[in-house]
Amino acid sequence: MTLAIPELRQRPSWLPPLLRQTPFRRYWTGQSVSLLGDQISELAVPLFAVLVAGAGPAEMGYLTAAALLPNLLFSLLLGAWADRRPDKRRLMIVADLGRAAVLLLAPALYLLDALTMPVLYAVAFSVGTFSVLFEVCRTTLFVSLVPREQYVAASALLNGARAFSFAAGSSVAGVLVKVLSAPGALVLDAVSYLFSAATLARVRPAEPAPSGTPGLGLRRGLAALFSIPVLRACVLGATTLNLFNYMYSALVILYVTRDLGVPPELLGLGLGLAAGGALLGAALAGRLAARFGVGPMYVVGYVLFPAPLMLIPLADGPRPVVLAMLFAAEFLSGIGLMILDTAGGALQAGAVPDDLRARVGGAQRTLNYGIRPLGAVLGGVLGAHLGVRPTLWLATVGALGGVLWLLASPIPRMRTP
Repeated sequence: MTLAIPELRQRPSWLPPLLRQTPFRRYWTGQSVSLLGDQISELAVPLFAVLVAGAGPAEMGYLTAAALLPNLLFSLLLGAWADRRPDKRRLMIVADLGRAAVLLLAPALYLLDALTMPVLYAVAFSVGTFSVLFEVCRTTLFVSLVPREQYVAASALLNGARAFSFAAGSSVAGVLVKVLSAPGALVLDAVSYLFSAATLARVRPAEPAPSGTPGLGLRRGLAALFSIPVLRACVLGATTLNLFNYMYSALVILYVTRDLGVPPELLGLGLGLAAGGALLGAALAGRLAARFGVGPMYVVGYVLFPAPLMLIPLADGPRPVVLAMLFAAEFLSGIGLMILDTAGGALQAGAVPDDLRARVGGAQRTLNYGIRPLGAVLGGVLGAHLGVRPTLWLATVGALGGVLWLLASPIPRMRTP
């Protein structure tokens, strides 16, 4: 499709060129605030459940499941449905307004003394469903605003905002709960989605024509995902990586705190360094892709993200040495994650046909999110039978296997999306 690039207004020279374009700047600003809202929700909703509704361990498990379940149930369906709609931007606005309304429901019922855990399950499930709708539409709006030659730069800016949300979201949520109380934090979280909706309402790009396929055409998204070589390598690599990475995630906190004896406050510092690495990775990703090519940097990301995590099961000796290895693992892995996501976002934006973007996004989300709980369960089972440290070794080495799918594809030779 041909994009009409708006004339650049006089903006500060230090701003990246894309952010000097009013439509993209509005889109990026709304996405940044929305991503921060996502991170706040991840902590504020569970804290609301614990501090206000008195949830116990079982209830917290149900709450987490309720938030994740829409990814498995609705990603394919909403992707197929959205591809037949002419205005994906409007659907994203609906999703933002829906998330805001649902999040406001919990504090309202709390004030009416009518809040129950089933209500919170419904809130988490509804927010998750609206988030799926938002995400399957996002790529279409992205390619409507960004010319192909700037996919990498735009992906780097969006992943920079995501890295910042990782770094700031949990801290902001904790402060909001302390200052405003848990209900007040949810109100402010809802405001972030209203802000995102307002910025999207001011962006009016020419979107690709909707799919003309009769019916929902659910199979077309999966068919495209596995018939286009770049997409096939991406999804097989990501599925392999996610399986082993969630085996690792299920056990790493237990191992670090129980077996290595790292106190929670130092573990928190390590996670903060991961966010710092993500910020640095997002800043470097665009430049590295421009110099070395987007395909080679995607391959590098598949190695640099999981490989440093081997330092965790390798850690041994005096506490300063263990902490140094923990911090290095988290920091370097954060850099690798942003390089991987930035290059991958650009590659996939260029490879997906316009009339299938939401369907392919839904299919990818189903597979990538569907494998995560399986990896977590497998990690727990193997940890119980093989031991935690051997399972962490298996998970970190296995995650590197994702890169093998890329090496057999055109991706390593691709300089541009």
